[in-house]
Formats: sequence, C-alpha cells, structure tokens
Amino acid sequence: MSEHDAGMEDEQFGIGDIKILVLGAGGLGCEILKDLALLGFKQIWVIDMDTIDVSNLNRQFLFRDTDVGKPKAEVAAAFVNKRVPGVQVTPIYDKLQNLDTEFYSQFHMVVSGLDSVEARRWINATLYGIAEEEGVPKVFIDGGTEGFKGQARLMMLNSGEGACFECSLDMFNKQVTYPICTIANTPRLPEHCIEWASVLEWPKVHGDKKLDNDDPEHVSWLFKVALERGNQFGITGITYALTQGVIKNIIPAIASTNAIIAAASCNEAFKIANGFVPFLDNYMTYSGTVGIYTYTFPLQKRHDCPVCSNEPIKITVNGRLKLEELIDLLKEKPEILLKNPSIRHGGKSLRMVAPPQLEEFTRPNLAKTLCDLFESGSELSITDSTLPLDLRLVVYFNEKQS
Repeated sequence: MSEHDAGMEDEQFGIGDIKILVLGAGGLGCEILKDLALLGFKQIWVIDMDTIDVSNLNRQFLFRDTDVGKPKAEVAAAFVNKRVPGVQVTPIYDKLQNLDTEFYSQFHMVVSGLDSVEARRWINATLYGIAEEEGVPKVFIDGGTEGFKGQARLMMLNSGEGACFECSLDMFNKQVTYPICTIANTPRLPEHCIEWASVLEWPKVHGDKKLDNDDPEHVSWLFKVALERGNQFGITGITYALTQGVIKNIIPAIASTNAIIAAASCNEAFKIANGFVPFLDNYMTYSGTVGIYTYTFPLQKRHDCPVCSNEPIKITVNGRLKLEELIDLLKEKPEILLKNPSIRHGGKSLRMVAPPQLEEFTRPNLAKTLCDLFESGSELSITDSTLPLDLRLVVYFNEKQS
C-alpha cells in the first residue's frame, strides 16, 4: 500500500489532505467542483480542454457572459477559489492524454464528469496501469448524463473486485449515423440536411481545410448551408443548436440531472475519504423521464476485458473476410469500439496508421483476406487512440467459410 492510501486510513489524515482530480468542467464538472469544495475537500485539480460558449451559460453556473471564450478549467477554478475559503482548485487547460502517469499517480481519487466515452476509456486504462504498478487500488468515480437519464459508478481499480469502465463498454448507445445516399439524394429530416452540409458540402467548398466543430464560424456556415438545403426540400426544424448537436453528437443536457449525478458521485468520494461504509456497489442508474427512479446493482467484470483481465478478446469470423472488413467490425463491435487501429501479428505489421510511410507500406493488406494473412487462432496485437495499451485479440475462423 502506498503512503497515499495508508494516509487515508490514518486518523491524522483528514479530508482536506486528500488530493482529488476532477475531469471536465462542463455541466457535470461544475456541479462536481461545487460539491467537492463544499464537502470539505481542499486540494482539487480540474482538467478541461474546452473554452466557454454562450450556449453553456444556462446550466454551467460557474460561468458568466463575460467569460465566453475563456478556458473552462481556469474560470471554474477561480470561481470556486473565490467563493469557498480555504479551497485550492488548480486548473489545467489541456487534453487528458497530454499528461503523463507521474501526474495522475499523485491523486488519491479521480472523479469524472466527462461526456466522451473515448476519454473515459483512456483514463480508466491509465489509472488501472498506475494501480497495477503501485500495487494498490485507484479510486475512479465516473458520472454521466443523457438528458433526464444518468449514472454514477465507483471503481476500485486493481482491487480484484468489480468491473472497470472498459467492462461496460457495450452498455453505451452506438452513435447515430445516416446513409450517404439518403443525405445526398432524399433528405427527410433536419439532421439529414446538417449531415449533408458537414460531410459533403464542407470538403467540396473548403477542400482540405479541416472542419472545427468548436469554431462558431464553422458551425454558423454549416447552419446556413443546412438551412438552405432544408428550404429546398421543404424541411423545417433546422436550428443552430441542432447543428451543434448533430456535428458534435450532443445529447441535450439537463441541469437537474447533472446535479443529481454529481451529488451521487461526490457522496461516494466523501464516504471513502471519511472511511464510511458501505460504498456504492458499484453502479447506480437514474431516470427522471417518468417520475424519479434509481437502481443500484453490482456490474460484473468481463473475463476478457482488455484493461482489467489478463485474457485476450476472442472473436470468430469468416476467414475470407478482408482485413479492412475486420477493422470495420472492430469499430462497430460494442465491447471493442476501436477508432483507427494499427494491427500486428507475430512481430509483423499488418496495418499501421502512422507514420505515413508505414501506412502506405501496409495499405495493400487491407484488401487481403484474413486466411491469407494469418492462421485461425492467431493472436493479434492492436493499438488504438482509445486505449493507452495494446489490445490482444484472438481471431478464429468459422469451420464453414462460404
């Protein structure tokens, strides 16, 4: 046990001595920062890479209209430091992935208010790796909201009990996509017009210029073009807010849901800091769509979880599947959900996304069948931006391959 964890059991080690990290300073993060400060936590860090937009002000109560354009982490930290005496919130305006393990290892607890599944997967795996190296569990509390629904969960990473965040990957909804033929030829919904503007018209007009979903000028251009498209096909309901929601896959945030989930998350941090039991075991869901409903249950570990299990993931496919088709499957499979994977087998690179020379060298493999590249039962080593570790995948071929 490290001195950090030993300290949490020491009578002389109070809640004010605990170092706690908050991930995200958005709707949920603002509530978490407020709750932790008022509960008595004195040493708080907050990470967020976004700046304040006018659309945030209706629910992210630590910000004012004069703060628009400023980093969320810095403004939120200054607000809490000013309003709650004795609290020191340290802001970090950066991406989670830009900070090293030495930074994350200093914290007793990490509380997440992130809206990105990819970022939560990354921090889960990073904290688990630190916990394994130190030989003690890391406390990771994760909250998430979707409209009038939300969940809070407590993970004692590397404790040998309970599921980590990666274990529950298949519980998340798949992102909605629209067929290109529909958005190009027969749009019926306002979302079709917005997708047409972003997927087809933006590259046509702007060439190689990358679309920035956080740039108000870019979003305004998409909104204008989508509106013209809607008028052409008699489609109404296209708004600036909907344009933002479609291109950023935003689900409307409800202030009351954020408050409830933040309270549940911070309550667990408070109980752990003060040695109160029982802790949450280990997943709480909340729904406010019809009345108020909560349910708590112990989410079980996945035996083939790439983060908290030593077993590789096993899949069975047709051996005549092309490598590019396997990659598409890995992007869609709920318990894997990769983004842009590089694949190796037996020390040989089958597909590399970088550097450009290796990407070009391995590109011909995409059109080859799996049975031409390796045997059934082979173990592949996969790297992807979603995880800070290699994913082990054993691929079996169907006995009958048509």
